[in-house]
Amino acid sequence: MATFGNLSDRLAETFKNLRTKGKLSPADVDSTVREIRRALLDADVALDVVKDFTSKVRERALGDEVNKALNPAQQVVQIVNEELVQILGGTQRRLEFAKKPPTVIMLAGLQGAGKTTLAGKLAKWLAKDNHTPLLVAADLQRPNAVNQLQVVGGQAGVPVYAPEPGNGVGNPVRVAKDSIKYAVDKQYDTVIIDTAGRLGVDADMMKQAADIRKAVDPDEVLFVIDAMIGQDAVATARAFQEGVDFTGVVLTKLDGDARGGAALSVASVTGRPIIFASTGETLDDFEPFYPDRMASRILDLGDILSLIEQAQEAFDEDEARKVAEKFATDSFTLDDFLKQMQQLRNMGSIKKMMGMLPGAGGLKQQLDNFDEKEIVRTEAIIQSMTKAERTNPKLLNGSRRLRIAKGSGMTVTDVNSLVQRFEQASKMMKTVAKGGVPNVPGMGPIPGAGFGGGRGKPQAKKKQGSRSGNPAKRAAENAARASGEKPAVTAGSGGGAGFGLASKAPSGQPNPSPEELEALQRFLR
Repeated sequence: MATFGNLSDRLAETFKNLRTKGKLSPADVDSTVREIRRALLDADVALDVVKDFTSKVRERALGDEVNKALNPAQQVVQIVNEELVQILGGTQRRLEFAKKPPTVIMLAGLQGAGKTTLAGKLAKWLAKDNHTPLLVAADLQRPNAVNQLQVVGGQAGVPVYAPEPGNGVGNPVRVAKDSIKYAVDKQYDTVIIDTAGRLGVDADMMKQAADIRKAVDPDEVLFVIDAMIGQDAVATARAFQEGVDFTGVVLTKLDGDARGGAALSVASVTGRPIIFASTGETLDDFEPFYPDRMASRILDLGDILSLIEQAQEAFDEDEARKVAEKFATDSFTLDDFLKQMQQLRNMGSIKKMMGMLPGAGGLKQQLDNFDEKEIVRTEAIIQSMTKAERTNPKLLNGSRRLRIAKGSGMTVTDVNSLVQRFEQASKMMKTVAKGGVPNVPGMGPIPGAGFGGGRGKPQAKKKQGSRSGNPAKRAAENAARASGEKPAVTAGSGGGAGFGLASKAPSGQPNPSPEELEALQRFLR
């Protein structure tokens, strides 16, 4: 996710300088706060929010909680994290549903903010939670807005109430009001009203939105705002708050925002919580907004909880148990491998998932170069195989591999690579299933660990002996070792003299340090 990319990089660089200091002076704190202020301003965060944020960070960083801390740098990062959580809204706020259905949710915002697509995303998200949503086409001004909502509703599998054709025809207030009666009659428990937007804030738009709100008395009014508009988000949010008022905020296009000023400004300025975030173009790129998790992403601390939740939604526990049993019995096939790949793809973007791991900021270039279509290519190769070939890859001779390559649009090299990766993965997972430690390709077994749950055999102690190239000297040194005496060191030949490290260093040169001697010993082993 590109969200807060530049801000995360700037903050990470700032904190890197702190970690080299055992104790922080007021000058160190001031320098850090100054860099944080610059980073936030560059991210288009509102000036008032920046001033308030940095003053709180500075006050706490100079307090006893940092001065008495064992690791002051980590304490400052913790302070910044806590203050970020506060300006993002503090705690997560969920949708409030009506005690007596239907729950009415009204969407408001500027044209181009993504309200219509967001309506479909919200409806699909609610449907997954066993709700029965109804989309209402109350945007009758924008060309083809009604048709677009019908298409989005079809993709989400949600019905659309659209009695008027739109394109300037129809009364949006009446449509919104009639939709409530329709929802009651058809027993829909949630109504999502898509209202009209404008290219800028104007009185007509505000009056229409206010009239719709007055007519339907919604349980939630969600202000939909494009996260990429920067500091304009503050002025727009204030205008909507005064003209219509809203109960929560939804941020769209977070995947394309590398600055994130809107998210860090709106909640703090308006006092209204951010409830949802839209992170992509597909209807599944939609998630509840957690201030603490978003703050962790900004500081490159990861978002493991969200990653776990995505995995739990995508993976079938029964299927995972069956796969584990197949690994243990060595019956894992390419068909099973294909199912695992498809479940992984159902989780969403691999790049986004990797971006949720702690320290992902350091892998930015690798993530950018990652090809999401690799999973699709792998699926194509496996699906080009026969049932027998998937069950027993040993059947794949040269002619079969050529046929599979042509059928999948790939090359024989790609097929060979897939089979090789499958065999390596099967061996590793079989070892893990039996309680052992896998032999990682290119790395060998993990040092000090055995296989099959047992301990490895102790290595025989290497035979000690002289390594001298002089036969007479070698015999004398071996005899001295056999008698338990320390071999004599001749002048100019002691302690690694052959590497320029004699027992006494030449005049003007320092003796080797213990670290250098230790490194040399490791080299000689």
